[in-house]
Amino acid sequence: MNMADGQRAATLSQLSLDLDEAPAAWHVRRSPKARRLSVRVYPGGRVEVVVPRGVGARIVQHFVVDHRDWIARKVDEMRAFATASSNPIPSAIELAAINETWTVRRASAERASVLAAEGSELTLAALEGGERKACGLLQAWLRARARLTLEPWIERVAGEIGIQFSRIEIRRQRTRWGSCSRSGVVSLNACLLFQRPEVVRYLLVHELCHREQMNHSHRFWALVARHEPEFRALDRELGQGWRRVPDWVFQDPQAA
Repeated sequence: MNMADGQRAATLSQLSLDLDEAPAAWHVRRSPKARRLSVRVYPGGRVEVVVPRGVGARIVQHFVVDHRDWIARKVDEMRAFATASSNPIPSAIELAAINETWTVRRASAERASVLAAEGSELTLAALEGGERKACGLLQAWLRARARLTLEPWIERVAGEIGIQFSRIEIRRQRTRWGSCSRSGVVSLNACLLFQRPEVVRYLLVHELCHREQMNHSHRFWALVARHEPEFRALDRELGQGWRRVPDWVFQDPQAA
């Protein structure tokens, strides 16, 4: 990062503080991969503004002001998905993609925080007051479950449509459901497990089609349509899929 980038980052950090009067928690994140300004509202009302490289704070400020009414409506909508309790640990986890419901049972722990899975029950033993650490354990479990599920799934879809890939990576991203590199590495968001199976399959088809078209051209969408005729409706549903993701998924285990 050069001096100019550092100054812009500092200014954006100050901008996020200036927006604290808004009816939600605000976060401004610079992304070298972003091509345009965007804003996303997560369950619970957290607002994230994604800023491309080189965009200054004044432009971001105007963007936020122009979209503030929309943001306020989304914050009210997403707050309905927040848990009533201040405790972020769920009593149950529903993975719609694979039709699984896991019961979360709490247990006491004296020296370490651990998570054990048996049958359809997760036993979470966390130190007293270690709610964030407990969230971290659940997040690690979710990524592991996603790998066990999504790796054979994308292999089946790749065989069905005749498009191959090199390997997959499982991440816990806040803004992207998936991506595909030129070398054939497909990155998938563990949060896909909270979506309907039809939506997940569409996303897998979408990313695999990027192996032949590394863009979103007419040729790309024609290829997607060949393998998933209902892609438009499924894409719209995926765009709203963040509301299905529970708040604990994005808790920061390292925060104080």
